[in-house]
Amino acid sequence: MNIQDAQIGLGGIQFFGKMAASISHEIKNVLAIINENAGLLEDICFMAERGRPIDPARLKKLSGSVKDQIRRADHIMTSMNRFAHSVDEASVSIDVSEVAELLVSLSARFIAMRGVVLAVGKPAGPVAITTFPFALLNLLWLCLDYAMAVVGPGKTIELFAEKTGDGAWFRFGKLEDMAADAAPLFPAERETALGQALHAQILRDPVASEIRVFLAQSRDA
Repeated sequence: MNIQDAQIGLGGIQFFGKMAASISHEIKNVLAIINENAGLLEDICFMAERGRPIDPARLKKLSGSVKDQIRRADHIMTSMNRFAHSVDEASVSIDVSEVAELLVSLSARFIAMRGVVLAVGKPAGPVAITTFPFALLNLLWLCLDYAMAVVGPGKTIELFAEKTGDGAWFRFGKLEDMAADAAPLFPAERETALGQALHAQILRDPVASEIRVFLAQSRDA
């Protein structure tokens, strides 16, 4: 195994672990809220056993809260399932909008923790490329992580996935602090290694305050 392969392999494991830890944290939050609602239901039952009338509105509110958390958990688990299956095939046709959507879902907790707003634009129609989904998600996460570090005072990142030429762009825009002296190096070794493995071009454009990742469509796709 060469150094580049080692970087990609270790980086991929770290990426999977980071996302798995975040997903498990979110599931624990959901369970904590459901447990809290269960405790409130027990209190209501306890009071009813002692002759106090049951408030239907309060029961309805608790029921609605539990249903909301079940929907939240279902969304989290759906994203986790899609993420887990991203390693199934090293070359598969995917829709760039779906990749961007999954990236946002997986990164939601990190985005919220850093106080950033992610504005996502969608292409007019499906844009398919043939690539390795897991490695692409890893690269896009590294781009997003960098973008959150240089987003500037507006705290809003624009993410666009769109068709261009014979492939597709992923663009992260409104990165006003890209030219700051304290801005981290980008692309660094991990981004460069992933870009080479995916045959992707990673462009850093301080003038436009954006970074772009271009993936050409496979000729035999």
